[in-house]
Amino acid sequence: MDIKKIGIVSKPKKLELREIVPPLLKWLRERDIEVCVDKETGAMINNAELCLMRNEMAGKVDLLIVLGGDGTLLATARALHGKPVPILAVNLGGLGFLTVITQEELYPTLEGVLRGDHRSERRVQLEGSLIRADEVITSFLALNDAVLNKGAISRILDFELRVNGHFVSSYKSDGLIVSTPTGSTAYSLAAGGPITMPSVAAFIVTPICAHTLTHRPLVIPDTASIEIAVTTLREAAYLTVDGQVGIATHSEDRVCLKKADSYVELIQSADKDYFRILQQKLRWGER
Repeated sequence: MDIKKIGIVSKPKKLELREIVPPLLKWLRERDIEVCVDKETGAMINNAELCLMRNEMAGKVDLLIVLGGDGTLLATARALHGKPVPILAVNLGGLGFLTVITQEELYPTLEGVLRGDHRSERRVQLEGSLIRADEVITSFLALNDAVLNKGAISRILDFELRVNGHFVSSYKSDGLIVSTPTGSTAYSLAAGGPITMPSVAAFIVTPICAHTLTHRPLVIPDTASIEIAVTTLREAAYLTVDGQVGIATHSEDRVCLKKADSYVELIQSADKDYFRILQQKLRWGER
């Protein structure tokens, strides 16, 4: 990977950036690498000359450094609109299943990337659309999950699930989650779904507080097409993408999901495999 230009994206209003970003810019320039930052980072370091919008960086940089947490990474991945730009995600504090590289590991990892000695993983994305009366209301890409759940009022929602056009079941629940393997450690895990290695070619459908006890998380091939029909009449269901973008649905709306042609490439720590990350984040083996 020949790297000549790097973009830096960060969590808005993170005060540590004033101490982290200036030396990082200096370090990169000393290696003859051109650098740009997103508007949020530029505001924190009082430098508007280097700034680009996040969605402008795709196609203009060879690598993205994300400084923040999983939410910042998810927002950045969405802003790329499916364009493949390797991402080096640095955790600035929080749980961070996706941002597993620490501040202390930033420069050693960067040195490895620049000399071509690094490990990366391609993560599957969900491509989805919300359809109302045969009209596409919105389309989206998700790295973690697409979720249909309820608003403030505590009422049961009704859904019908189809896979490859075949009826699977009707659900009475607080919601449904369709997760990628990457997102299996996010909302799906909290709702009782399985932890799935990122390399597994599958999606997970997890009901949220299903009112039929035999409804359990369902693992299906990522080659399958998924359709969820909103059949509830009493209460609005909300479609949420990666926990960040939401839209109210109507009764008889359909959410159609499939594996996207695009992917997200994440630079991985050279010293941590997936199970070590789980051990650290979930405190496995501790009392």
